[in-house]
Amino acid sequence: MSDAPLLSPARPSAGPAAPPSAADLLDFVRRTAADAELVASLPLDPEGRTWLRLEGPGGSEAWLIAWPPGTGTGWHDHGGSHGAFVTAAGELNEQSLAVRLPTEGWKTLELAEGVDRERRLSAGLGRAFGAHHVHEVINPSSEQHAVSVHAYYPPLPLMRRYSRTGQVLRLEQVEQPQEWE
Repeated sequence: MSDAPLLSPARPSAGPAAPPSAADLLDFVRRTAADAELVASLPLDPEGRTWLRLEGPGGSEAWLIAWPPGTGTGWHDHGGSHGAFVTAAGELNEQSLAVRLPTEGWKTLELAEGVDRERRLSAGLGRAFGAHHVHEVINPSSEQHAVSVHAYYPPLPLMRRYSRTGQVLRLEQVEQPQEWE
């Protein structure tokens, strides 16, 4: 036997971690929504939404959001980021479009029949979504706050806000991150 130290073969250095997938983000928001102490720590305002920015996985942006009764986001997208959200307390309704919209070059679109989707998401339920997701989220309760956890990757570069009248969707505003941070 030799007294020479054993050397392990050189391993290639690991490259940068892969960015989180929509499934990774959904796993994160589910685990975070199950943290009762964190959820209970968010102040509830009877007038407007309150939020707390969280450290998301792999450089993602994450938020804990409280929704007073009857409040919602209005129609919007996430500027090309994919993401996930889960209801941690109460219930949220999500209205979404099952169609990919062009991201540039339009102000008004007429939506075809049959593109609307609706989900009722009670505590513990949520969903992941792709980079071209357009939706609105509403707390339908007239009495109870809802709380949810959201994560986006890459961190939101912008949000486009829309108005909707019947089947007509109109681009109203483009928000930059400094407007909601």
